[in-house]
Amino acid sequence: MTTPASTLWGGDADEQVTCIACGETLDREDAREYDKHGDRWSREGKTFEYLCKPCYRNCCHQTRDGLEETLVAADAGRTDRTTFLRQYHRLVNTDAEQSGKRT
Repeated sequence: MTTPASTLWGGDADEQVTCIACGETLDREDAREYDKHGDRWSREGKTFEYLCKPCYRNCCHQTRDGLEETLVAADAGRTDRTTFLRQYHRLVNTDAEQSGKRT
């Protein structure tokens, strides 16, 4: 007996999801998974956020090692834009100085 692909991946063919970038509601099968930890292949015990295909194509697909931790430390989504940008800039510059990189 084979298990349907939607069951293997824990999805539901009729499921609706919301794009975290633009807010569009779309069918799960028309969306792309986004794993803020950067490892969408390790699926056990995970929940995912989703991007619509146009937003996914516009994303930078470069490595983002440490990005989520830096965003959390800079209070992303919990403070005003000016404060967030100031804190993010400070954290990135501190990290760059410690690693000998230039920003």
